[in-house]
Amino acid sequence: MIYIASDHAGFQLKKETIKYIKDKLNKEVEDLGPTAFVENDDFPDYAIPLAKAVAKDKDSLGILICGTGQGMCIAANKIKGAYAIMGYNISATELGRKHNNANILCMPGTPASLDFANAIVKKFLETKFDGDERFVRRNQKIEDLEK
Repeated sequence: MIYIASDHAGFQLKKETIKYIKDKLNKEVEDLGPTAFVENDDFPDYAIPLAKAVAKDKDSLGILICGTGQGMCIAANKIKGAYAIMGYNISATELGRKHNNANILCMPGTPASLDFANAIVKKFLETKFDGDERFVRRNQKIEDLEK
C-alpha cells in the first residue's frame, strides 16, 4: 500500500500526486488526510498516523507533503520503523531508497514544478533497496538506536 497525507500547505500537491499515482503509475494509494482543506491544521496530526501505518506494514510506502517537507520528515522519523527522507532531487530520492531503505518520502508543497514532483514520486516508488551488506550493516546501526 502507498499511504499519503499532507497538511494545508501540501493539500493541493497531495491531490495532484494521488491522481498521478493512480492514473499514470497505476498503483493503489490511500489518503490519510486531510480530506478537506483546513487552513490552520498541524502537520504532526497527519505525519504521525502515516508513519505508524508504514511502520506497521513493512511492504508499504508513504508520502508526506507540507510547506517545506521538513516538519513532516522530523515528525515521521520519531516513529519506530519509519525512515523518512526529503525528496529534494531525483538522485537523492533514489539513493534514499537504494542505500537507506527509506519507506517515507517527504516533499514541499510548492515544488519547482508538478513534473519535477511527479518524477521524484515515481523514482521513490519504483526504486528498491539495494540489499548490499554495507547498507544492511549501516541501517542496522540506525535500527539499534530504536531499541
